[in-house]
Amino acid sequence: MKKLIYSLLFLIGVSSCNNKETKTYHLVIFNATIVDVENNDLKEGQTIFISEDEIVEVSDYRDKDSYTSKEEIDAHGKFVMPGLWDNHVHFRGGDTLIQENKDLLPLFLAYGITTVRDAGGDITPSVMEWKDQIAKGKLNGPTIFSSGPKLDGDQPAWPGSIKVSDSSDIVTALDSLEKLEVDYVKMYDGNLSAENYYGIIKAAEERGLKTTGHMPMSADFMKAISLGLDGAEHMYYPLKACSPAADSLTRLNLGYGMIEPLIDTYDPELTDEVFAKMSEENVFVTPTLYIGKTLAEILEVNHQQDSLLDYIGPGIQQTYQGRIEGAKRAKASGSEMREKMEEISNRMIEPMQNAGVKILTGSDCGAFNSYVYPGESLHGELNALAEAGLTNAQVLKSSIINGPKFLNLGAKYGGVEEGKIADLLLLEENPLENLQHLNTITAVVKSGKVFNREDLRNMLQEIKRTKDRD
Repeated sequence: MKKLIYSLLFLIGVSSCNNKETKTYHLVIFNATIVDVENNDLKEGQTIFISEDEIVEVSDYRDKDSYTSKEEIDAHGKFVMPGLWDNHVHFRGGDTLIQENKDLLPLFLAYGITTVRDAGGDITPSVMEWKDQIAKGKLNGPTIFSSGPKLDGDQPAWPGSIKVSDSSDIVTALDSLEKLEVDYVKMYDGNLSAENYYGIIKAAEERGLKTTGHMPMSADFMKAISLGLDGAEHMYYPLKACSPAADSLTRLNLGYGMIEPLIDTYDPELTDEVFAKMSEENVFVTPTLYIGKTLAEILEVNHQQDSLLDYIGPGIQQTYQGRIEGAKRAKASGSEMREKMEEISNRMIEPMQNAGVKILTGSDCGAFNSYVYPGESLHGELNALAEAGLTNAQVLKSSIINGPKFLNLGAKYGGVEEGKIADLLLLEENPLENLQHLNTITAVVKSGKVFNREDLRNMLQEIKRTKDRD
């Protein structure tokens, strides 16, 4: 009788094992050392389970008999971190440069950038089409979040902008942007009035739309913050708020001619108050230090041998001449504004960080911004922030954590954990030790799809072939 009972128990156990549910994953990465940027820490021996484009589980346990997967990566000796975000890029140049802009999308991936925030241009329909194709896995490139067309005055500085001449135009403009399903609102200061600038912020706030961009130099940055401004692109506008001479200089109607006097009257004590308020109101700042340095030195540095020119189409290269001519005019006039702005911007970064202001890394790459190449320039911005006084973890946070936070997407991006989008970098070395280790990419995972070194190399070669055909 006992033998019969034991036999039955054995059969039940076997049956139970056979009926054990086996989970199926799209991708499993095991033996990974996860880079925890938020906590400036490492988690060794981790297994990352991915289904479609989402991380569904992260564990230090891996029972190969409990799952099947379409693809596996042994990350032994590798460091895994979220993909980088470039929070200020441009796709622009008109219809004739649409293809050249599109050809650059893989260049972002090659540098580990899995998401970009498009800050406005004149080829919005194409950008929105790419955004949709990338989301559906039909086009290789970074996830795109876009402002669509910029909002400017009745004489816009850039083609494709929406004109806002009075308060009635604000409603129409925001209706247009909502119809385009943009991710935020970008203002520009071609000749946008201060009152319309304030009006856009207030109206966008009522609609639940994020606002950032350029500020008319006739406007008051602190007032804009009180009305709900969410961000500032570049350092000019926080700088203005940090000078006690700002009001008197505004009355002189100098426009950007007031920048040098603002720098000369920069007040560290007032700065502490401004940064504290910015932190309290959750205002994000995209400093774009790298482009500032590049343009400040554009007449001294010979870029003709830059290796990345091989990936830039001839039409986009032609647009670079505008910045060069502008620098020549500034030099002839004796202006040192760019050089002085570069110095004060760097000086403001560390106290801004210490005050709790959220800094965003953005390269400002794109047509017309000379020699600021997609991909490489974001790495340049990361290094510039480190040179300005941020720790490596703070620098990385400004890209991969603050980027999503600006768009209220922190639940889906910014970490290697359950529920996050599977945008990942596999690195040979630890980026928390040295930011140069971001150049040791062995694979990029974009929405669960793996691009190894050979894949990335082939994509770059295809860009060169396309460019050479042009």
